[in-house]
Amino acid sequence: MTFAEHIIQFNNQLQLNVKLPENIRAMNPFQESVEVRNISSTFYRKYYSDAHPRHLILGINPGRLGAGATGIPFTDPKRLKSHCDMESPFSLHEPSSVFVYEVIDAYGSVEEFYQNFYISSVCPLGFVKIDEKGRETNYNYYDSSELTEAVTPFILESLLTQLNFGIHRDKVFCMGTGKNYRFLKRLNEEYEFFKKVIPLEHPRYVMQYRSKQKPLYIDKYLRALSF
Repeated sequence: MTFAEHIIQFNNQLQLNVKLPENIRAMNPFQESVEVRNISSTFYRKYYSDAHPRHLILGINPGRLGAGATGIPFTDPKRLKSHCDMESPFSLHEPSSVFVYEVIDAYGSVEEFYQNFYISSVCPLGFVKIDEKGRETNYNYYDSSELTEAVTPFILESLLTQLNFGIHRDKVFCMGTGKNYRFLKRLNEEYEFFKKVIPLEHPRYVMQYRSKQKPLYIDKYLRALSF
């Protein structure tokens, strides 16, 4: 089975059967949208139809505007069109995706980057919080201890499954130097998935709070990923 088929099978079988905190909903675009399943499957078959091992990069959990719309972490519909030459029925913009694809451009090319790296998330399904008016906002797996405790078994099972795709175990790159890194580091200390967890500033943090220093963070990513 190719790396692509491993990913596609994993995505299409994702299910989160746990009780979530009140007003928190899990997003599962692979179950909710035929378009997302088709887009993501086409993407992975385009860039991962081989048995080449890759290093893993882990974000937090999918957001509504990126992976929630395409099924591909940190790839919004605009980047899907501009960089991957793929169409999407959606027209959404995710700042994190902008940063990641600037890193990819600086690295060399989309083909070269995805030949060496597989981007996923610590929690491969995302969440939204629903307010009293029914409006939804992105929510992270670590935003409440109740949610973290509920989804930790799912996180463990998902990570173990992905390691069997052909993942290098010498190091893993963690997007997020705060709560995401601390959670993954503790998990890794207990289960010894990787020899080393390397933290990198989360793309959303860079775009929202450090946009003027963006070239410095792109360079930091390049130095970490070019080994």
